[in-house]
Amino acid sequence: MKDILGTIGKATQLRIDQLKGELSLSDLKKQCAEHTREIHDLRQSFADPNRVSVIAEFKRASPSKGDIAPDLNHIDVAGDYLKNGAAALSILTEPNYFRGDLQFIRDIRSKYPESRILMKDFFVDSYQLYQALNAGADAILIIVGLLGREGSSAMLEEAKSLGLSTLMEVHDEKELDIALDLKPDLLGVNNRDLRDLSISLDTSRSLSKKIPAEQISISESGIASFEDIKDLQSYGYNGFLVGTSLMKTGEPGQALDRLMRKDHED
Repeated sequence: MKDILGTIGKATQLRIDQLKGELSLSDLKKQCAEHTREIHDLRQSFADPNRVSVIAEFKRASPSKGDIAPDLNHIDVAGDYLKNGAAALSILTEPNYFRGDLQFIRDIRSKYPESRILMKDFFVDSYQLYQALNAGADAILIIVGLLGREGSSAMLEEAKSLGLSTLMEVHDEKELDIALDLKPDLLGVNNRDLRDLSISLDTSRSLSKKIPAEQISISESGIASFEDIKDLQSYGYNGFLVGTSLMKTGEPGQALDRLMRKDHED
């Protein structure tokens, strides 16, 4: 599991290079130009400071957990998430390690046109931005630990030029400094170290001290209870990306309802 982030990044580049042989970047751009749609601003999901704003994730598997919910239907889960108060959806599209598929986004966008969708993949090539745009995503993930400063900056600027929101993910202070300099739409603090898959909410707690109040910040990974959310809110986080703890129940929509319901009962 050592340096799983680098391993997945290399595998992703090989996957994208193969896809370019099947559909060139110029042809993909033409497909994007053939249809227009409203691209939703992911920042609007976190405009209300009085609500618990969760980006609910559809994830069938992961390197750390193996199969999580391999048989759940993406359209059904997306509908249940939205019905139970999800502020936005995170859809895994990485196929080899997470059993994701770009078709998941196409299907969900068609069924739920007003939903806000984050394409969760390991973005290493601008080709993926046009995949996101063409499939119906509103936002993309930029992992600073994968791309570094220069790569993150280039991906951010091109995503912005296409109208896509950006969630820039960090997991240590050095990466945080890079992200704050680049000023993404949303800053994600991943409590899971993608180099060795260890996880601790202390990552969000410690890095919160350097995050300006005006920066929309999202705590990601390892969030399993309402108490976790209330604790992280006290450190200034505007939203929360939750996947495994919901998916592993087999009823992720109902699990999201339970995660958020205590807020309504207080």
